[in-house]
Amino acid sequence: MAGPILAVEGLSFSFGKRPVLADLNFTVPTGGFTGIVGPNGSGKTTLLKCLNKALPPTRGRITFMGQDLAGIKLRALARQIGVVPQQWETPFAFTVREVVMMGRFPYLRRWAGARQEDRAVVEEAMRATNTWMLADRLVTELSGGERQRVLIAQALAQTPCLLMLDEPTSYLDVNQTLEICTLLTNLIRTKGLTVLAVFHDLNLAARYCQRLIMLKEGRIYAQGAPEAVLSSPNVTAVFGVETVVGAEPFNGRPHLYFSLPQRKERSTNRRQERSSGAE
Repeated sequence: MAGPILAVEGLSFSFGKRPVLADLNFTVPTGGFTGIVGPNGSGKTTLLKCLNKALPPTRGRITFMGQDLAGIKLRALARQIGVVPQQWETPFAFTVREVVMMGRFPYLRRWAGARQEDRAVVEEAMRATNTWMLADRLVTELSGGERQRVLIAQALAQTPCLLMLDEPTSYLDVNQTLEICTLLTNLIRTKGLTVLAVFHDLNLAARYCQRLIMLKEGRIYAQGAPEAVLSSPNVTAVFGVETVVGAEPFNGRPHLYFSLPQRKERSTNRRQERSSGAE
């Protein structure tokens, strides 16, 4: 489709009287990798929930593929947007195949079983995420990286055009983290997906995203290409750390080096300690 897949105008959200998001305006380009970054409590997860209709905005308008999100029924939306949550727990020992098949619920008739078409879509999603060999394993027996790939397969089984992920690499080691991000990049290239993901790791976001939205206290502080958003002044102002921005040696993307700023009170305390020792 031409134009952005998502357009947000004047979006605000509050929990009761406590404001969480305030007057957000941005677009998400179709067919790319967009990241949402910001410190804890800046509203990243809440924003993602507003964008997938899990939470209703207090004010503002969200347009998805040219339609007002508020007017799209949840079942229809689930066929267009796949969501991978930050954490997913189940008290039951489902097999991997059963978990991925849950992504077909928006297409199944009430009380009807899976059709051959559904089984074919599930197999394709599992092969795309390299989880087909895990089909008969119990999801409770999987490693963190394996489980994350299964959840992405479940979302792909919805055959969405937009995939939303909340911190998709949390609790994963370096190898698993790179595997998941490479998988998402390949899905954009091979399936034409649009990916919108929340990141804590700024260097990871810089390496894989074409566009970033930086939040601070529920407002957009900066947005655009990673090299523009992840500037030293921006990172210092939003995260409270001093930053030197270099180039990632493998692809030339921005790479950040961090240091805590020297606080005046620390310097004062040191002078007092030296003074006391001298006496």
